[in-house]
Amino acid sequence: MIAVIGDIHGCFHTLAALVEVIKKRYPKIKIYSVGDLVDRGRYSFEVVEFIKKQKIIFTPGNHDYMFMYFYEQPASILGNAWIYNGSENTTISYEKRANKIPEHLALIKKSSLFLNLKDCFISHAGISSYYKSKIREDFLGDLDRLEAIVKNSITSEHGILWTRDKLINLGKLQVVGHTRMEEAFFHSESNTVYIDTSVYTGNKLSAAIIEDNKVIEIISKLTLDKDIN
Repeated sequence: MIAVIGDIHGCFHTLAALVEVIKKRYPKIKIYSVGDLVDRGRYSFEVVEFIKKQKIIFTPGNHDYMFMYFYEQPASILGNAWIYNGSENTTISYEKRANKIPEHLALIKKSSLFLNLKDCFISHAGISSYYKSKIREDFLGDLDRLEAIVKNSITSEHGILWTRDKLINLGKLQVVGHTRMEEAFFHSESNTVYIDTSVYTGNKLSAAIIEDNKVIEIISKLTLDKDIN
């Protein structure tokens, strides 16, 4: 059994409150996240520090990659795009902690773009049906090929950081964020649960409790005002 948290977007206090609820209800559970740790909310630095200290494993989101590329390859597509995608609050949150940026970028860089676990398959935006013809039918039986496709399409609108396409049914539960929902949503045809419940717009942060490719429970925490105001 595991817990997977949706897009956090700098909402540190809401994240800490949600993790507290998860741990009280499931004391020994392993916690993961679908990424988008930074941008939008006011506390991106604190979120990344918390993720690191709590040893929460995450798959990077498009905002995490834009943040990383802005500092490492600012003239790249992703680096340039960060300026127009909610970077202001992230910049402010690191203003007096610039020395921590390389450490946080290294954490993002070393994180896998997908996690194929016993309980589910976790990624930020999911595996698009666009790639159905590019890999054999048993997608998870050819992880090297899948990883190559994923890494070669990080700027693609169909890629694992960005897609809003219909997702492939992988034969196991996909857990994704990226596409904002008012409530966590299960799409039966693709066997996917969407858990980005738009915390930074004032809705809530959600986590799916998952065991053996089934959603056991959705736990949510309403957005705390201090994270966004």
